Amino acid sequence: MSLVIVGSVAFDTIETPYGRREKIVGGSGTYCSLAASFFTQPMIVSVVGEDFPEEVIDLFKKRKIDTKGIEVRSGKTFHWEGRYGNDPNQRTTIRTELNVFEDFSPQLPPDYRPAELVFLANIDPDQQEEILNQAKEPKLTAMDTINLWINLKPDSLLRVLERVDMFFGNEEEIRMLSQEVNLVKAGRKLLERGPSFIIIKKGEHGALVLGKEFVFGALAYPCEEVIDPTGAGDCFAGGFLGYLDRVNSFDEKEIRKAAVYGSALASFVIEDFGIDRLKSLSLSEIEERHLEFKKLVSF
Repeated sequence: MSLVIVGSVAFDTIETPYGRREKIVGGSGTYCSLAASFFTQPMIVSVVGEDFPEEVIDLFKKRKIDTKGIEVRSGKTFHWEGRYGNDPNQRTTIRTELNVFEDFSPQLPPDYRPAELVFLANIDPDQQEEILNQAKEPKLTAMDTINLWINLKPDSLLRVLERVDMFFGNEEEIRMLSQEVNLVKAGRKLLERGPSFIIIKKGEHGALVLGKEFVFGALAYPCEEVIDPTGAGDCFAGGFLGYLDRVNSFDEKEIRKAAVYGSALASFVIEDFGIDRLKSLSLSEIEERHLEFKKLVSF
C-alpha cells in the first residue's frame, strides 16, 4: 500500500520543566512521517524555507520517507514556540510564525496521487480539501485538526470531515467540534457526519476509538517523566496509519492493534525533546513495548 502525509515541517522552540530548546525540528508532518516510517515508506507533502537543515531531509531519506513533496521556498521555515507547565496536557502558545507556510498551496506530485492512504494533518481545512480533490480514490482518508481551525473555519472543517473516513482529535477538539460534553456522545455525533472512525486522543489517559459498531480504549504507557509532549499526538497518528498501511487492512482487529502501536510511538517521543528519541528508536523497542501494552491489559 502507500501512505501520503500532508503537514508541517517546522522549527519549534519549547520550554518544559525539564529545560528549554531553541528552534529544534518539529511539525506535524515531521513527527507523523518519522513514526510511520517504522512500518511503511510514507510520502510527505510540506514546505520549508531556505533555512531548513539539509541533514534533516537526509534523515527522512535514510528512513525511507519520500521527500519529493517537500517544497523549498525562499524565506523562513514555519516556527512555533510553546511552554508546558507541570501538567503535560496543558500548553501555552507563545508565538506562531507561519513564514513560508502562510501562502502554501499543497500539491501532490503525480506519483503521490494514487496513494491508498491519505492523512491530512492539522493544517488549514481549505488546504486539506485541496488535497482531497487531488487524490485518486484512496482506500482510506484521515484528518486531524487544532482549536485554531475549529474557531476560525468551522464550516470548512465540517465540510472536510464529511469526506474523510477517520478523524483524529484530542478531547477539547472533539467537544468543541461536536458541542457535546460527554466524549462518547461527542464521538457518536461526529460519526454521523460521515467518518467511519473517530479517534479521541486523551493524552496521559490513552485513546478512545469509536467505530460505527464498536468502542475500543487504548491505554497510554505509564511514564514517570514526560520530557517533552510535543508531537505525541502526531506520532500516535503516524504509528496508527503506518501500521494500517503495512497490514493493508482496516477491519476492527487491525484498527485495535493500530491504536496500540500508535500509543507505543507516542510513549517514546515524549522521552526526549523534539524528534531526538525517534532518531535512536528501533523497531525491536517498539515491538517490546507493544508486548508491554498487552501485559498491561491482560487479566
